[in-house]
Amino acid sequence: MTRIMAGEVSEFEVGMQKSLEFGSDYVLVLRSLSGFWAIEDRCSHDDNELLGGPITEQGGAAPSIKCLRHGASFDLGTGKALSLPAFKAVKSYRVVLEGTQVWVESKI
Repeated sequence: MTRIMAGEVSEFEVGMQKSLEFGSDYVLVLRSLSGFWAIEDRCSHDDNELLGGPITEQGGAAPSIKCLRHGASFDLGTGKALSLPAFKAVKSYRVVLEGTQVWVESKI
């Protein structure tokens, strides 16, 4: 299992987003009202970054993020594409809180 430290819990206010290099990918780590999430920082439609995209809470389900370029949305829990023009999922990652630290781990 591969993992990286994303930062301290106190650095992540609700709504805060941070893009980190993770192997050959970039991972978007964020804190929403429902918790911490990590997803590949790439829209599968045209490789635009997802950083800065609006987050929508789903009421019990994982929130989603919208790509600012063409409006494709992705489930933050699974990486599944939720709307066109994207139809392919992106990678999602496990977030682990250890004490005051936020860690991102591959799901493999």
